[in-house]
Amino acid sequence: MATSEFHPIQRARDDGLAARALRVIEAVLGVAAALVLAVLLVMVLVTVCLRYFFGTGFIGAEDFGIWLNVALVALGAPLSLNSALAMRLDVFVRMLPEGLQKLTRIGADVFTVLSALILAFGGREIMTMLGGVSPTLGLPEWIRFSFLGAGGALILIVLLLQRIADRRVLPVALSLALGIALYAGIPHILLDLDWPPSIFLGLIAAIGLVLAAPLPHAFLAAAYAAIAFGSSLPEPAIVSATVTGISKFLLLAIPFFLLAGGLLTASGVANQLVRFAAAMVGHRRAGLAQTTLLTSVLFSGASGSSVANAAFGASTFQPELVKHGYHPAQAAAIIASTSVLDNIIPPSIAFLILASATNLSVGALLVGGFFAGGLMAICLAVAIHLTVREQVPLPRATARQRWQSAVQAIPAFGLGVIVVVGIRIGIVTTTEAAALAAFYTLLLGIGARLGILSLYAIFRQAAVEAAAIGLLIGTAGPFAFLLAVDDVSSLIAYLTTALGGSALAVILLSNVILLAVGLVLDIGAAILLFGPILLPAAIAAGIDPIQFGVIIVVNLMIHGLTPPLGMLIFVVSGVTRIPASELFRAVVPYLLALLVSLAILCGWAIIV
Repeated sequence: MATSEFHPIQRARDDGLAARALRVIEAVLGVAAALVLAVLLVMVLVTVCLRYFFGTGFIGAEDFGIWLNVALVALGAPLSLNSALAMRLDVFVRMLPEGLQKLTRIGADVFTVLSALILAFGGREIMTMLGGVSPTLGLPEWIRFSFLGAGGALILIVLLLQRIADRRVLPVALSLALGIALYAGIPHILLDLDWPPSIFLGLIAAIGLVLAAPLPHAFLAAAYAAIAFGSSLPEPAIVSATVTGISKFLLLAIPFFLLAGGLLTASGVANQLVRFAAAMVGHRRAGLAQTTLLTSVLFSGASGSSVANAAFGASTFQPELVKHGYHPAQAAAIIASTSVLDNIIPPSIAFLILASATNLSVGALLVGGFFAGGLMAICLAVAIHLTVREQVPLPRATARQRWQSAVQAIPAFGLGVIVVVGIRIGIVTTTEAAALAAFYTLLLGIGARLGILSLYAIFRQAAVEAAAIGLLIGTAGPFAFLLAVDDVSSLIAYLTTALGGSALAVILLSNVILLAVGLVLDIGAAILLFGPILLPAAIAAGIDPIQFGVIIVVNLMIHGLTPPLGMLIFVVSGVTRIPASELFRAVVPYLLALLVSLAILCGWAIIV
């Protein structure tokens, strides 16, 4: 009797201890990630000042920024493990009964355990193998690779603590045992099959997605499992490819743009954009919906994140739209569809990812994004005009009110000028422009009297979001490498040749491929994997690479509204508490409008 009473008490103590330990670790990691982001920002700003005001700089600034970015990913990745930033495709799991859902959660954790072991032990192996010293920093090169090794260990620790705190000790113990067994056994298995290793990598990653494993973990675990099918990437090479994928100075722009968007919203400047948009179009038919659209267009020039705009619009406009007679599902669908524009109209994180994967000009892509975003906004405006019967229109603003709202919105407009003009003219690099944008919005936040805790929360959130995106970029590297080794691009070229090899054939085939992969892949992963494969075929067919790059991003961004992934739909659903199934139905007219804009862009690329 004493023994049976002891275990529940001991378990409760263990659960409490795990929860407290988890909070401490997450707090430390949050502070460290925010601090690294702050150091990155200061470093880039100092570099810009030294170059333009003193004609000098300090050696190794770019490499130092890259190393810090790798450290940022390692610190932030564990914090995104159990949030929306983990990029889990759980739509299939939710259809299952509770008993099967428990099994899928164990399977998803197996992928996380395996990926954590790969990073931890693969990183350690690289540290023992790698020699040499960074010529600019004077530090051993193994240090950069050790960051993700430590990040893997932290992911494993956080996973275990989360599951113990959630009273899921037995399931996580089973996941840990299975993950360790797979990690130890896979290198000793060799299955001689006719299919190329990249096919098996894709299939295993797809299993991880169906089980709702985090997308980066599914990629990493699948790359390791592909060793059993003849993959040419051993464990150290997988980790090396992951680190190399995020070791690009251009990618530092991502946390800076995320930081700028967070500061813009917190400072209240985003609300000034709302007032300006309402003054311009609020009195028209479906005026409040058109205000939502115009605000999204204006906000796009600041945040570069569709998810951020979706969350902002859902909390800001949803209650007002419903109050003015809109059906709740229709109001939410309008917000989700207009949020697509944020990754099209500059600054765009999607274009940054595409540029890093294909070496296309960021400035040229941003200009193309302006044209595409404007076209998409027009198509959405027409769709809203045709589908909305507003019951309570907004009053017409006077000329004085319009002028006042425009003046009040100047600080927000200034952000777009800094980013786009600075990059396009060539005054600053993309990363430097992003840093200046973050600094500019930081000044706006200070002017709005944001406290230290508020600023810390914004820095932390931007750091964690950037880490999640960075880990995805890195873990897509081994997959992209195997696709290149297996010469998948030649298969695409063969298919386009079989279809005639014309620009029309390439456009049609590319859109079909992107529309298919976009149903199940995050936009960042789809860009990283298929951008480098499809672009050569487009160039060979005489299509302008910048126009084709814009088509890739527009095509994939539309999938923010399509099942089963539909990230923007789920974000708006989470804020408004409207079932996602209702939103998927309500968004159809606006989805069709965006597809019309995609067709126009494709036709323009073929004609020109």
